[in-house]
Amino acid sequence: MNTPKSLRISVITVCYNSASTLEKALRSVADQSWPLIEHIVIDGGSTDGTLQIIEKFGPHLAKIISEPDQGIYDAMNKGLAHASGDIICFLNADDHYAWPGALAEVAQQMQEHHLEALLGDVAFFHADNPERIVRRYRSDRFHPARLAWGWQPAHPALFLRRSVIERVGRFKTSYRIAGDFEFILRAFHDTDLRYRHFSTIFVRMQTGGASTGGIKSKIRLNREVLRACRENGLRTNMLKILSKYPLKLLELVIR
Repeated sequence: MNTPKSLRISVITVCYNSASTLEKALRSVADQSWPLIEHIVIDGGSTDGTLQIIEKFGPHLAKIISEPDQGIYDAMNKGLAHASGDIICFLNADDHYAWPGALAEVAQQMQEHHLEALLGDVAFFHADNPERIVRRYRSDRFHPARLAWGWQPAHPALFLRRSVIERVGRFKTSYRIAGDFEFILRAFHDTDLRYRHFSTIFVRMQTGGASTGGIKSKIRLNREVLRACRENGLRTNMLKILSKYPLKLLELVIR
């Protein structure tokens, strides 16, 4: 059995014209106290200064790829193809780790509890007031039995053993916005995956991304969630999937 200090963590960041947020994401990984981090950046061929930011962090990056892709899930698959860590996770270009010891906590907990997956929480903030948390995505509301209702753990705070990735395979690139749900469904549905939720905010996320971008985004998301369930033999319907939203209102932080 590996000791925690021997666990390598692969962090995959995909980006495209992300100059306004990427530096904070890359800095949050570079500042992590865990010594064994493999940070892979997959850029879709940015033209806005993103590449200059990536070059600035070059000494902290294990792999940089900048070329056109077929969408976010194609880019994420490229990252998986190069990841060699014992633990694999994704950090979006407009996200950042909440504190420098986040990945050290992940490694310690996954080793101590013999976990295949660790589920953490994500705090959302608006760009104009980054210190104020407006929503806390609590992954403890997730359970594999709730997949048919469209529940999933917060993807940026989901940490998986390499063995899980090898079993599940790659993201399906035919999805535009719910490919991570479909991937998680394959990982957790009808398996005995050893996982645990830790009520800790591991990641802070800026609102306005593909999955938080308004009503049109929500409509597309839920249609793809329905499709993912059906393709994987999980019986559900749209009313069942939409029923989660009243509970998700409880995630809003009122101040």
